[in-house]
Amino acid sequence: MVKNDRWIRQMAQRGMIEPFSENLKKEGVISYGVSSYGYDVRISDEFKIFSSINQTIIDPKAVNSDAFVDFKGNECLIPPNSFILAKSFEYFRIPRDIIVICFGKSTYARCGLVVNITPLEPEWEGYITIEISNTTPLPVKIYANEGIAQLIFLEASEICEVSYSDRAGKYQAQKSITTARL
Repeated sequence: MVKNDRWIRQMAQRGMIEPFSENLKKEGVISYGVSSYGYDVRISDEFKIFSSINQTIIDPKAVNSDAFVDFKGNECLIPPNSFILAKSFEYFRIPRDIIVICFGKSTYARCGLVVNITPLEPEWEGYITIEISNTTPLPVKIYANEGIAQLIFLEASEICEVSYSDRAGKYQAQKSITTARL
């Protein structure tokens, strides 16, 4: 069952989303906070911009740090036909009976950005590593501390037998942008 805004506010009071924003509409910024059936997550000011400057390849079994440039700032330009990693502003603690899926915000989708976040599994916690692709032939600007994607919370009818925490998942409690791990 998809959970509504009242339920999300109750869960946030128990520390599921920190910091938590009650209001969605904000003047002059891309919206974030509680929506009708989800939560619009913000992006922090930390980015990893993939670059071909060092002529390396991307290998998910052995990510080479030469493949990206670390950047910190209030705005980030994503190069044409390029890809970056970023970190959520909020820290999440997902309950054992919940799974969370993500959708990109239409504001950025209409600018050619594709936002991907893999599902937040039951009992996963941490800052979300956010994957963003610029599909256009032009640079696209994104703004730190503003909305980037919408999370939808789905409640299971039964508690899962094995949670992400039980499996000691490799991305558990991540504090920074985390590249692929084997």
